[in-house]
Amino acid sequence: VQLQASGGGLVQAGGSLRLSCAASGRTFNSAAVGWFRQAPEKEREFVGYISWSGKTTYYADSVSGRFTISRDNAKNTVVLQMNSLKVEDTAVYYCAASKGYYSGSASPSQYIYWGQGTQVTVSS
Repeated sequence: VQLQASGGGLVQAGGSLRLSCAASGRTFNSAAVGWFRQAPEKEREFVGYISWSGKTTYYADSVSGRFTISRDNAKNTVVLQMNSLKVEDTAVYYCAASKGYYSGSASPSQYIYWGQGTQVTVSS
């Protein structure tokens, strides 16, 4: 599975961005997909995940209620919709895929395929 994250950019605080994670490989449809982010000089941080079926999502407290993850398995795509963005959301965002038929995890060690990351910058 190869992952490609896109959709990052510069936005003002309070604005919205839509990140996409496009995947190649049929096994993507049976993988949980997680989103993580890393700000400069900080450790990688869990953002949220969606289960392989799409029935379960889970978010970090810092983004819950503002971010939404969805997937379209027919298009091999997972979307991270980010609303009410804050300056502290500034980071490189990564999508990652797990092994097959996995519900998802907040731990990056449970994901075996990683995209290259897309920069999100939120200005005040």
